[in-house]
Amino acid sequence: MNTDAAPIPVWRTFEELPPWRAVVTIGGFDGVHRGHQALLAVLRQAAREYQARPVVVTFDPLPRAVLRGKHENFYLTLADEKVALLAQHGAHGVLLLPFDRDLAARPGRAFIEDLHARLRFPCLCVGYNFALGRNREGDVPALRAWGEALGYEVRVVGPVTVPGLGIVSSSRIREALAQGRVARAAQLLGRWYAVQGPVVRGDARGRRLGFPTANLALDPRKALPARGVYAAWAWVADQPQPAVVNIGYRPTFGAAARPQVEAHLLDFQGDLYGQRLRLEFVQRLREERSFPSVDALRAQIARDVQRAREVLSHVRASARVPSESQDLPA
Repeated sequence: MNTDAAPIPVWRTFEELPPWRAVVTIGGFDGVHRGHQALLAVLRQAAREYQARPVVVTFDPLPRAVLRGKHENFYLTLADEKVALLAQHGAHGVLLLPFDRDLAARPGRAFIEDLHARLRFPCLCVGYNFALGRNREGDVPALRAWGEALGYEVRVVGPVTVPGLGIVSSSRIREALAQGRVARAAQLLGRWYAVQGPVVRGDARGRRLGFPTANLALDPRKALPARGVYAAWAWVADQPQPAVVNIGYRPTFGAAARPQVEAHLLDFQGDLYGQRLRLEFVQRLREERSFPSVDALRAQIARDVQRAREVLSHVRASARVPSESQDLPA
């Protein structure tokens, strides 16, 4: 992830908002994918025109997760990841509101009036399918009607499509991950899908096999790609290392209780325990399967390593959101 972006303020209530001249966008922004990036580009343009600061209003937990009662293995970006990505794409501040069923039942106009009373925004930028408030009453026509009364314009951003993949959406990215199609997810995101967490001690089976692994402790809310073996970039102290990553239950040694994420860094020597590791998934190499013997597993891992080297030799590592010109595998 790009660490060059300066930290931006994050507020949790309307009362914390500063008396800025701001333009505003509102949404879940899970993934900060290419559709969101197009909306943020419009927000930045509006900020320049109005000589105002671009501010993003978003929610944690995600509204869709709360309303569906589903949190585990759902979030494309946790709150800190989302804020960092929003900063990369030009946000000067983020209002990160706690979402619950009380907020979901609040009338949309009351929400907009309270927000406008704090920021006095002259422009509100939203996606084409945006709606907020009780019964989704705050859709684009309603926002425009309220804007006439309150004194703001509404700019609407249409759907963003990727050739051959259709309209970009968080749901479509989750679907791609669930199928192990991490390259497709990257095309929709505009960057490699990543997970990150501290390295914790495992059972050292990988080391005994000759392929030591870093075991990650991950937030259970974070969406994982499908079980299997992947070529990935592992970021250690801001340096990329080619890696083979296994996601699964290690069936050869008896199923684990929860999916495990283990990374074998191909060209790394050193102690990673306690460090925070970021894994960027480039391509799925194979499904997870059980092997008849330890020797058979060892031989397959050696083949996985060779295949990962081949894949990653054609792919640039980037800690930043790649430009649209960066090649992403199909």
